Amino acid sequence: MYTSSSISSRHLLILLSVSVFVSPLSTIARGQSQVLIPDEPPVAIETASDLLSSGKELEKQNRWLDAFSHYEEALRSYPGNDQLDTRHTLAEIHCDLERRYADTSFRSLTASATEQQALDSFGEITRKVQNHYVEEPQWHQLTWRGTANLDVALTKSSFVNEFLKGVTPERISQFRGKLRGDVNRRVVRSLADARELVAYAARLAKQELGIAPSVVVLEYCCGAISSLDQYSTYLTGSQLDDVYNQIEGNFVGLGIELKAEDDSLLIVNVIPKGPADRAGIRQDDRIVMVDGHSTRDISTERAADMLKGLEGSEVRIRIISSDLAARDLTVRRERVDVPCVENVTIIDSKTGVGYFWLTSFQKTTSRDVDQALWKLHREGMKSLIVDVRGNPGGLLTASVEVADKFIHEGTIVSTRGRSPRENYEYPAHRVGTWPVPLIVLIDRDTASASEIFAGAIRDHSRGRVVGERSYGKGSVQGIFQLAAARAGVRLTTARFFSPSGHQISKRGIHPHTQVHSSAKPVGHQLPADLGDDLALQTAVSMAEEMTLAQRP
Repeated sequence: MYTSSSISSRHLLILLSVSVFVSPLSTIARGQSQVLIPDEPPVAIETASDLLSSGKELEKQNRWLDAFSHYEEALRSYPGNDQLDTRHTLAEIHCDLERRYADTSFRSLTASATEQQALDSFGEITRKVQNHYVEEPQWHQLTWRGTANLDVALTKSSFVNEFLKGVTPERISQFRGKLRGDVNRRVVRSLADARELVAYAARLAKQELGIAPSVVVLEYCCGAISSLDQYSTYLTGSQLDDVYNQIEGNFVGLGIELKAEDDSLLIVNVIPKGPADRAGIRQDDRIVMVDGHSTRDISTERAADMLKGLEGSEVRIRIISSDLAARDLTVRRERVDVPCVENVTIIDSKTGVGYFWLTSFQKTTSRDVDQALWKLHREGMKSLIVDVRGNPGGLLTASVEVADKFIHEGTIVSTRGRSPRENYEYPAHRVGTWPVPLIVLIDRDTASASEIFAGAIRDHSRGRVVGERSYGKGSVQGIFQLAAARAGVRLTTARFFSPSGHQISKRGIHPHTQVHSSAKPVGHQLPADLGDDLALQTAVSMAEEMTLAQRP
């Protein structure tokens, strides 16, 4: 998912990117902070050692995606733990490899690219790192990660079967030893040194294993970007298309959101009126077969990739519903518009509390928010709750435009990078400002562009922020399309700061009123009973109070 971005003449900028107690409410005085404490006894906290052992068990089962998620969550509890960080990196390499080689666009590239084309791609990528990355690049780290990528790839049966047919395990093991020794010991202090090492590793792999040099170089291309930070990454042709489609707010597909779980694809949301919705597919259904291939026999990444295709084409899937009933369906792929503003409603008609859920920031967001505001205004809105829980971000300019609808002057957000060209302040404009009392709902998955919005509202004292501390993703990514191949890179180019100069990265936005809530809009539906969503219930009470305080 993405978080914030802006369009420049040089490249596309994107900021990326990621609750459970019920308790009686008491009156919340305007301007005060209140923490709602759970009634349940505290849960025992796992130690870093416990978490490390659990992760290694997942590794033994080759459940690398689960291991990656496990270590990512563990590092939120134990940031900076070297052992957890090392295992997290290893799991990430495994997941990236599986994802790339399940991607038909990347497989096509490995089959067609020449050694020179691959080296040109590496040169293009490293020049972009040198010119645009937010920090001075550590060239040794870039090549080390590429070597690690190749080392792990040589342990994957799918990689070996495709590129190393007839090569004995002993020869592969000997070559891996040379990677860790000879290649990793080479001194890399500059971009030129990095290119020389990659060319040397490619020649060595050709000589020792007979593997195509272009395949080796592409692993270094992917590793170089991934080594920089958790948000910078190599984008295959298909992934690059997905990025642009998400920015535009539309894509060709079935109209579903998926999550890999238990050797199947869990459907976490079905877009209304899309092809999947019309076919009767519902949230919590599971896809267990795609075009005759069981998700137990192929990776979930490969199965998800098989769901993609040309507009108008069809895919055959087997669905298992929550009642365990199986259905075989044929669904046509269509262009689907992804809504970014949902559940636009007057949540309390007596006091005129308006509400909408902002799910992402894309090109259409500002227009859609305008439509939502005018609809609520016509229906008698006296105060407003904007829900950005679970919002992973999107376009920077979109988040600025939405904040500008409520803040009449001052800075909304500023960006700072290694290059002076990345330093910029985004100001508010008095024209078109809505003065309605405002509540913003956030949680630990509120990230990037949505943190820009919540941070601006908080720093300007324009409204109240309710919920949990946000994710803390405070960096800007540029999307660069490569000339040497049908691919691209997402590269961190700057960090952003709230109007008061607060660095959001790894710190997040702190709410005025902290509420741990077990519920947020699930399946894009509001709860039938507000009592099932403590944070929302708190926001409604606060909005009512703010409205009463404004009356003469």
